[in-house]
Amino acid sequence: MAVTIKDVDTNSRAFKKGVRSGDVLLSINGNEIVDVLDYRFYQVNKKLELEIRIPNGKTKKLKIKKEEYEELGLEFDSYLMDKEHSCRNKCIFCFIDQLPKGMRESLYFKDDDSRLSFLFGNYITLTNLTEHEISRIIKMRISPINVSVHTTNPELRCKMMNNRFAGEALDALRRFAEAGLIINSQIVACPGINDGEELKRTLTDLEQLGVQCIAVVPVGLTGYRENLFKLTPYNKETAARTLDIIESFGDKFKEKYGRRTVYAADEFYIKAGRELPPPEYYEGYPALENGVGLVTLLREETEFALEELERDERLNHTVTAVCGECTYEELRKTLALINEKFPNIKINVRKIKNEFFGGQIDVTGLVTGGDLIRQLKGEDLGDKLLIPSCMLRFEGDIFLDDVSVDDVREQLGINVKVTDGSGEAVVREIIKKD
Repeated sequence: MAVTIKDVDTNSRAFKKGVRSGDVLLSINGNEIVDVLDYRFYQVNKKLELEIRIPNGKTKKLKIKKEEYEELGLEFDSYLMDKEHSCRNKCIFCFIDQLPKGMRESLYFKDDDSRLSFLFGNYITLTNLTEHEISRIIKMRISPINVSVHTTNPELRCKMMNNRFAGEALDALRRFAEAGLIINSQIVACPGINDGEELKRTLTDLEQLGVQCIAVVPVGLTGYRENLFKLTPYNKETAARTLDIIESFGDKFKEKYGRRTVYAADEFYIKAGRELPPPEYYEGYPALENGVGLVTLLREETEFALEELERDERLNHTVTAVCGECTYEELRKTLALINEKFPNIKINVRKIKNEFFGGQIDVTGLVTGGDLIRQLKGEDLGDKLLIPSCMLRFEGDIFLDDVSVDDVREQLGINVKVTDGSGEAVVREIIKKD
């Protein structure tokens, strides 16, 4: 394979050596360039020999000297320099299979791309990796690698992923561990399937592999599971039992290795009716992207932000903050801390029922704009409405249902502020009168 160069920085060494848009990059220092991982890895050296094919079909070799880590200045059609790799599995818990019809097409794409794992922290199942890719990852020593493990029982993994190669793919995990790569893992726990004794087995196996971080999250079930594998959500009793296993292993790991390693998502504590752990429990919050420690971090950041502020009774405006049903009580208690220093600011917290996904999904990050509008329409929301950025796509302007922030602002007739979800940002927006 080879990659076509879309553009060249005119100030770069590559441009000065004659590389132009439309040329094809074949290799660097004799190493074939297939995608972004190859390019990023091999362009680091100070002395480079580029093999280029120009538009007339002829090839030429160019020698370039540069500073270590200095960019070559080449741009390509996409950040991967290749197409995204789609998932080959049909997991029984796959959230994308549970999406309602009519959403934008990009939301139905299932990626399982190791390059996205390294670039953006995505989790991969290993079932998509070729021998070339496994060897390349080890050779380049690219880590951490984030793996959706779910279970280390090969037969059960095949069943859960509906992929007869899913069990064999675990061998790549062993090879990465033997090579000394840092591994983070995720387990989507399904009641009666991969929790209980199976979860104990998985945690034991991952300990032996020296996995750095294990996040256990409860399966999310929408109201659109027609003709899909029958699954049940966690309730107070099953969540408590699973949490007991996670806590027990975490305590053991802490005693043996000085770090907890395995963490439960906040949802487990809330569903089990248990108090969330303190900040020091999370050891730097290594699994926030899995919903582990988000509530505790928000409270910690809020308390820290308030320490820097003086009591002020002059501010008397009203602010409404929104969240999913799961974290409502915790958010309400956290934002009440602000009233200790700003007693005359009225802070309304509104929980939004996720009707868009059928009513069972209760996390904040999946709240849609349409549900916001329908459930808040006609309410006295005060001077402004605070929305956490986790409800929006990366561009920060559109909800999952394609409703925009401007749509919410117009329909509810209120000033809408999007925060990054940190305690500092929330405190700043609440005490600021626009």
